[in-house]
Amino acid sequence: MTIPVDRLTDPAVRAFVTALNANDQAAFQQALTPGATMSDDGSDRDLAQWTEKEIFSSRGHMEIESEKTGGRGLVARFRNDTWGEMRTQWRFTVDGGKISRFETGQA
Repeated sequence: MTIPVDRLTDPAVRAFVTALNANDQAAFQQALTPGATMSDDGSDRDLAQWTEKEIFSSRGHMEIESEKTGGRGLVARFRNDTWGEMRTQWRFTVDGGKISRFETGQA
């Protein structure tokens, strides 16, 4: 069973996932604070390069399985055209209603 994106608890996380799933780069940038950072499997990555490769040019998509920590932690089935589908975990830091950092990795 999955959680519909429009039912995600945290509005900033909801905006992030909505933009990611719509492949909407402008809305995705609007969901982030200036200077937002991220990590993948414990290693910091260049956010612009990572999102272009893993999300936008490869049509990334998240199906949310569960939420924790007030909606700022997700377990999701993430898929893209490069890697196929994998079970992932996501942790978000929210600042002023926008995502200032996210950390993802295999669940």
